[in-house]
Amino acid sequence: MKKDMAAFLRRVGSASVKRMKQNIDIIHQETGVSKAFLAMDMLHCTVTYNIGYLDYRVFGFAENRDPKNRRTYMTMHHNSVLSNKLNDRDAIAVFIDKPRFNRRFASFLHRDYILLNESSAADFAAFCKGRTSVFAKVTDSFGGQGLELIALDEDTDYRALYERLKAEKKLLVEETIRQHPQMEKLCPSSVNTLRVVTVMKDGTPHFVYALLRAGNGKNRFDNITTGGMYALIGNNHQISRRAFCDKQSAYYEAHPVSGVRFADFQIPYYNEAIDLCLQAALVEPRVGYVGWDVAIAPEGPLLVEGNHLPSYTLCQNHGLNGSKQGYLPIFSKILGEDFFR
Repeated sequence: MKKDMAAFLRRVGSASVKRMKQNIDIIHQETGVSKAFLAMDMLHCTVTYNIGYLDYRVFGFAENRDPKNRRTYMTMHHNSVLSNKLNDRDAIAVFIDKPRFNRRFASFLHRDYILLNESSAADFAAFCKGRTSVFAKVTDSFGGQGLELIALDEDTDYRALYERLKAEKKLLVEETIRQHPQMEKLCPSSVNTLRVVTVMKDGTPHFVYALLRAGNGKNRFDNITTGGMYALIGNNHQISRRAFCDKQSAYYEAHPVSGVRFADFQIPYYNEAIDLCLQAALVEPRVGYVGWDVAIAPEGPLLVEGNHLPSYTLCQNHGLNGSKQGYLPIFSKILGEDFFR
C-alpha cells in the first residue's frame, strides 16, 4: 500500500489535493457513490491504469468498474506514445507557427490572409477594404489565445489598427470565415468547427473520430478554453448525444443560447470535411497524428488549423458517446496491436 500511495502522490504531485477532493465531492453528488470508495478507487486506477482524478471523472470510472472496459481507455501515456512515434519533432513546427501552416496548407484554407510583419499599413488597409470584419491571430498561440475578431467600418483608422496589432504580436490577419447556415443556426455568435483526428499508417492517413465544437453564445470563439462546448459526431453525420462544457462542468441537451438540440444535429458537408483532412494529412506525412480544425462554409469545408497533440479525453467523455468503451482499441486496430507496447 505504501508503494501504491507513493505512486499516487507522484501522479497527482503537480495537482491540487483540494481540487481532487472537489472532484470527489462532485462525482459523489453525480453518482451517489461513497467518497471513501471514490478515493480508494482513484488510487487503484492511478496505479493500475495510470490515470489521474480528472481522467477518472471524465471517463466515468465511478460507475464503469469493469477492468476490461477500463483498459480500453487511452491515457496521457498513450497520447504521448502516439505523438512521439508519429510526429517528427522538427516537422511539428509547421503546425505551431501559424503563418508557416497557412503557407503549407494554402490550398485547403479557402480564405485570404495577410502577414503584418511582411506588409505595410497601406497593404493592410487594402486587404481590409470591402470587408466588415477580420480575424487577427498571434502567430504561435493555441487554444484561442491571442485571437481577435475586429469589426471594420468607414471610420476605422487602419494605420492605428495596424500599429496596435503589430505591437500585440497579432501578425496574422485573416478573412472572416462565413459559415454554413446550418452551423450558424447552432450558435450564430461563433464559427463552429469540427475537430477531425487522423493518424498515419504506412504512408496512408486514417480517420479516427470527429467532434463538433460550438461557442457558448457569449463570445466569438468555439475554443474549449474560452468556454466553448463539444459533442461527439457519429458515423451518420449527426451528433450522437449531448454536448459538454469544461468551463461549466456541465452537459447540455440543447445549446444554452440558441436552444438547438445537439442530439441528431446534422453536419453539412461531413464526408467532404473528412476527405479534406485525409488529403491535408498527406501534405506533411512526418506529422502523422493530427487534430484538424475544420469550418463548414456554404460552399463546403475549409481548414482552420492543425494541432499536433490532440486531446485524448474529449472523445472519451463518458457522457457523450453512451458507451463504456474507450478509444484505445480503435487506435490499435489502425496502427497495430503492438503499437503502444
